[in-house]
Amino acid sequence: MSDVIEAAYAGSIPIEDARDAVNDTIAALDRGEIRVAEKIDGEWVVHAWIKEAILLYFRLRDMETFEVGPFEFHDKIPIKHDLAGQGVRVVPPGTVRYGAHCEPGSIVMPGYVNIGARVGAGSMVDTWATVGSCAQIGRDVHLAGGVGIGGVLEPPGARPVIVEDGAFIGSRCIVTEGAIIEEGAVLGANTTITGSIPIIDVTGPEPIEYRGRVPAGAVVVQGTRPKVFPAGTYQLQCALIIGRRTDRTDEKTKLNDFLRDLGVQV
Repeated sequence: MSDVIEAAYAGSIPIEDARDAVNDTIAALDRGEIRVAEKIDGEWVVHAWIKEAILLYFRLRDMETFEVGPFEFHDKIPIKHDLAGQGVRVVPPGTVRYGAHCEPGSIVMPGYVNIGARVGAGSMVDTWATVGSCAQIGRDVHLAGGVGIGGVLEPPGARPVIVEDGAFIGSRCIVTEGAIIEEGAVLGANTTITGSIPIIDVTGPEPIEYRGRVPAGAVVVQGTRPKVFPAGTYQLQCALIIGRRTDRTDEKTKLNDFLRDLGVQV
């Protein structure tokens, strides 16, 4: 199936010759049988051919109008069906697009989950939070109100945004450009993480800088640092690691107390 999709994406065969393979791929994504990215031997691996299938799917689909209760939609991609059978809770007017997979026990408040994305069991996509195309959200993750998880479709080999198990993403945070939020990390409210914004660990005697990756268990807040320009010195955006979670802070009530002690709003 991947060979046919890769050939159609490259233009080696007519796109119509790949229609069945594309439809089967999107259906498998929707059921959770395959995923755009997965962790293999400790490293995240992107399956570019699945992204190519999504891009071909857009080209093969026609616009259509469909109604859900009082709502009318006009789009190429239908919404996800059989939520009860899959054990997924979606609160109106939350939307999960066909080709996204939500594991049993996940909850989508009035937010949005786009095609190719995956949301793990026990995770919550809170009100007005968005999970972009192909983003991978682990298990027991909380995406608080208004969080923006960016989507990445092109180039097909580009890593999507990944939020690993047990992470907590505070209100109005933005995570884009294929950044990885590792297991158990916490982002304080309004923190922005991209592939290029510096993430600076300030908990030790010397700063340690990361890019595009928040280490496991790190507690991160929005910060700034000075940079000299011809016109003067100005503060540029960065993120600051100000603490680390431990086994003793993993329980929800203890985590809340820990974050309160650090002065972190989520």
